[in-house]
Amino acid sequence: MNNVKKRIAVYPGTFDPITLGHEDLVRRAAHLFDEVIVAVAGSTNKVTLFTLDERVRLAQTVFSVYANVRVIGFSGLLMQFVQAQNAHMVIRGLRAASDFEYEFQLAGMNRKLYPEFESLFLTPSEQFMFISSSLVREVATLGGDVQAFVSPTVKDAILQKLKKS
Repeated sequence: MNNVKKRIAVYPGTFDPITLGHEDLVRRAAHLFDEVIVAVAGSTNKVTLFTLDERVRLAQTVFSVYANVRVIGFSGLLMQFVQAQNAHMVIRGLRAASDFEYEFQLAGMNRKLYPEFESLFLTPSEQFMFISSSLVREVATLGGDVQAFVSPTVKDAILQKLKKS
């Protein structure tokens, strides 16, 4: 019987919308872990463009090319979700030094809640360093072209969503 523990990582976020930077981190994480769970946060203080179900569906479409990536929506405490998935690793993206302080505090709090937990900080590839979901939403809302920042599927979803608003 094989008792080798599966290396499972959780990549949490609002993903509103999923950017090419998110895709870059998932692609790289998929090579590092047996399974990557993209955890789409539902309970958030952020005002989102897409509903939780829409964000989950978009993420499932974008990441369907990876056999070892699953997308799950969740609400509540991240550490409870991580434990429920039998994961011990959380992936966080760092675009700039300004992200580090917040992420460092978050990692410490999460480790206090779940001592077996580890954070893995990944930086996106250089061409994606400046992309954030909030900037993509702002550019799209103001009528700008976001095709350089998101996949065609996500761009189409943004355009459809903005037509309805």
